[in-house]
Amino acid sequence: MSTTPTEDARIEGAVLDHVAHAVPRWQDVWHRYAADLGAEWNSGGPGPGFAPAQLRFANGARVEVLMPWDVDVNDFLVRFLSASGPGPHHLTFKVPDLEAAIDEARTFGIEPVGISFADPEWMECFLHPKLATGVVVQLAQQRTAWRSDPPDDYPADRRRRADGSGPVPPAALRQVCHLVADLDAALALFGGLLAGRVTAEGRSDRLRWVDLAWSGPLGVRLVGTADADPDGPVPLALAGLPGRVHHLRMEVEEPGGVPGAAPATSLFGTLGGPDAADGAYEIPRADNAGLGVVLLPAPGATEQAPASR
Repeated sequence: MSTTPTEDARIEGAVLDHVAHAVPRWQDVWHRYAADLGAEWNSGGPGPGFAPAQLRFANGARVEVLMPWDVDVNDFLVRFLSASGPGPHHLTFKVPDLEAAIDEARTFGIEPVGISFADPEWMECFLHPKLATGVVVQLAQQRTAWRSDPPDDYPADRRRRADGSGPVPPAALRQVCHLVADLDAALALFGGLLAGRVTAEGRSDRLRWVDLAWSGPLGVRLVGTADADPDGPVPLALAGLPGRVHHLRMEVEEPGGVPGAAPATSLFGTLGGPDAADGAYEIPRADNAGLGVVLLPAPGATEQAPASR
């Protein structure tokens, strides 16, 4: 990112469309997202170098699961997994006019890469993670939405309520939590260039967090260290990177019944509330192929005793 980005550069109409999760095989996370959390198949299929599978949650927000495919044509995803292991890969923002969005990004101080207008149904470019606070940002202009039938092995079973009354309703995917080394730079990018609006913010545990939303169902929580903390900075475990997507925040009925979930007590899992005392649970990154999940009790739902795991 330029050290002096133009503050009035802004991509009007940008909407956060989905978060991508890279794994060696789709099936590595299908049971978690489908059986445990109720995600429905939205679309997917093989492509040059990767196979995307978009999974849709109750509020329409989506996770795109990526696995390598036809790697002789393009090995970018294999190289990513070899270097970083499974985990979050990119954030996709839909834009109404890709050419205009590219102009705004350049005015802001970022030169997009991978620009392609070859397919009028899907035109795209990317903001490199070194310039986009540690995450690949994809800007895409899509003519028509894509839907497809699920594969035969996509899970059909769903987690059951603890009282046996039926399946737990699908979770709602509310936010992507993104840890950043420079919160002001992240706000300039996501709240400035990408036109997100601030819906909440706060400070706790020597950290500062800001929630951003767009017109779609999926938002972002940016987390950085508090300014001028007298006790010194809180380690964000970024390993010198400008940032990394840490976890997803979801609302779900009976979060304590999700296999592998534990009461939320970690620093990032409880930031901004709620915590274990309020019925929040969390799944560590290691137990969801490199992408953590914080499970918030669905509004109006009554938490039951955790089901057998």
